Amino acid sequence: MKTFDYHRPADVAQAVQGLAAHPDAKLIAGGQSLLPAMKLGLAAPSDVIDLGGIASLRGIRRDGDRLVIGAMTSHAEVAASAEVRQAIPALAALAEGIGDRQVRNRGTLGGSLANDDPAACYPAAVLGLGATVRTDRREIAADDFFLGMFETALQPGEIITAVAFPVVQRAAYVKFRQPASRFALVGVFVAQGAAGVHVAVTGAAPSVFRFTAAEQALTAKFTPEAVDGLSVSPADMSGDMHGSAEYRAHLVQVMTRRAVEAALHA
Repeated sequence: MKTFDYHRPADVAQAVQGLAAHPDAKLIAGGQSLLPAMKLGLAAPSDVIDLGGIASLRGIRRDGDRLVIGAMTSHAEVAASAEVRQAIPALAALAEGIGDRQVRNRGTLGGSLANDDPAACYPAAVLGLGATVRTDRREIAADDFFLGMFETALQPGEIITAVAFPVVQRAAYVKFRQPASRFALVGVFVAQGAAGVHVAVTGAAPSVFRFTAAEQALTAKFTPEAVDGLSVSPADMSGDMHGSAEYRAHLVQVMTRRAVEAALHA
């Protein structure tokens, strides 16, 4: 690991100033992605700007028909929150299933979204619930946020401050875990609410995506049987030592069916 200068700003404005002053700097939230990358030599920032000291980036609150969660709120805090468990139980359950206890206590919502790992769980919740990502500059709809593998709509120097999740009628998240990392080989978040039915899939492709054929079928009839016979093309899926593209394509339909079953019995 190369040497770097460490900064711990007291507010978002100071963090923004730090990024502007140091073009090769990196933000660190929970450090669950950046620090391993630095140890492997895959990232070598000149400066590391720690968001951990910014109190305004933490917290969970209900705002009308939305649940607003600060970017620096840890997975463990989301999982344990009575507010989240009451408003969107599927989101609490998703957070509780991320990684292991250490990852859940260090990893953050904003860090996960900014990194946009193809197999991360939170992108499925954000896209599945039709959430809005708030930054220091603007608000970004979920459908516009995820652009590709490790690629988001965030501009250089832009910082996620919070995410606003609509409270829906029913939702569920299920994933087929890679046993070592506990990342999703395929994870599916299904939600039914005022905006209709959303089905978001993570782990299967280079980036999280909506399973539109399933959304249409479930809009007509919200039952597990509605997705029987539906499929996605293996040509659009990822393949690796843990599962071929064909295997992941098959799992998308299987996990969608299970997610619908879970949502109906939640």
